[in-house]
Amino acid sequence: MKYHFDEIVNRRNTYSYKWDGGKYITKSGLTNRYDEETLPLFTADMDLPVPQPLLDALHKTVEHRIFGYSIFPEEYYTAIQHWFKKRHDWEIKKEEIVYCPGTVYATKVAIKAFTEPGDGVIIQRPVYPPFTREITSNGRQVVNNALKYDGEGYYTIDFEDFEEKVKNDKTKLFILCNPHNPTGRIFKDEELKRLSDICAKNNVIIAADEIHGDLIRKSQTFTPIVKAAENTDHIITFTAINKTFNLAGLHCTNAVIPNPELRKKFSSHVDMKSASPFMISALISVYNDGEEWLEQLNEYLDGTMEWVGQFLAERMPKVKVKIPEGTYVMWMDFSEYGLQPKEVHERIYNRANVLLQDGVMFGREGIQHQRICIPSPRPIIKEAFARIAREFEDLK
Repeated sequence: MKYHFDEIVNRRNTYSYKWDGGKYITKSGLTNRYDEETLPLFTADMDLPVPQPLLDALHKTVEHRIFGYSIFPEEYYTAIQHWFKKRHDWEIKKEEIVYCPGTVYATKVAIKAFTEPGDGVIIQRPVYPPFTREITSNGRQVVNNALKYDGEGYYTIDFEDFEEKVKNDKTKLFILCNPHNPTGRIFKDEELKRLSDICAKNNVIIAADEIHGDLIRKSQTFTPIVKAAENTDHIITFTAINKTFNLAGLHCTNAVIPNPELRKKFSSHVDMKSASPFMISALISVYNDGEEWLEQLNEYLDGTMEWVGQFLAERMPKVKVKIPEGTYVMWMDFSEYGLQPKEVHERIYNRANVLLQDGVMFGREGIQHQRICIPSPRPIIKEAFARIAREFEDLK
């Protein structure tokens, strides 16, 4: 069937954090202004309806009328295996799959399972802020292998710095984000193999966050690190339906862990986490029948990103941005305006009344940057950028 992603679905008064959570958002310090005219584009949460087969599956679950403790049926595992074999030629064994109620939770589990207080955990800033939070809140040390920025919107890995930091005896874990949030990089096979080889040589475990791996541009391909690596004994991979199919509220991440010893250790820190029947129905549905929707979604995101690039080139040429290789976020560099970050924030968040995410939240490497999540109906995105452009017209 044909999906119409331009349709604007009113999400207010639906318990939506981004649309109903103004008092929590202002309290968090993300913005001072949040009202009925705010356009919230700060969080990785689509404003687009989910696939019809998913709705049908959830209706069937509701119609049963009883929602007790659930088990994972065989269909749950075969749906995961089918999806990753078809999309990425990745053979996953049933016993390798460990359920977790979310990727941030899974990251915390990996930190607790494979490191001790005081140990170092490598991340590659600018990067998803909860990585830093989970490292520091659990008494571990952030080891930053900052990505190298070319000044035009493109990032690469500093391998010399990475290898030096991996060699430190206190470094025990590397959290890989691929596709990378917020820069949008999809790391090449040779980059992934080199990262894996360095970690394997130095007994450093890799926790690979690959939850954006299905959200890629039409000219790109994505390879799971286990497909690029020479061996996988030191790799655990986080996969999820939440980003791909707009199901963050159902809390589903699956850790894929080939090494039985690592799997046992990881699982012992997960404790007993029961999934809801809605999540189980959802995963089986989308992995079996959601591909048509996903192909149309990626095409729609391609079009939105192309529009954003053209708009900025015409109306705000001082903003440096590249179409990301993966994810549905865009990472915009405002440094050529010569403004203090607070002034950029004021113009966007308070005057334009558009809620993005300040780049400094992703590390000091993100200063002068803004992250926008663009999986909303295109009319909303166009309105947001029109508002922002008006607030920078005096600086052409």
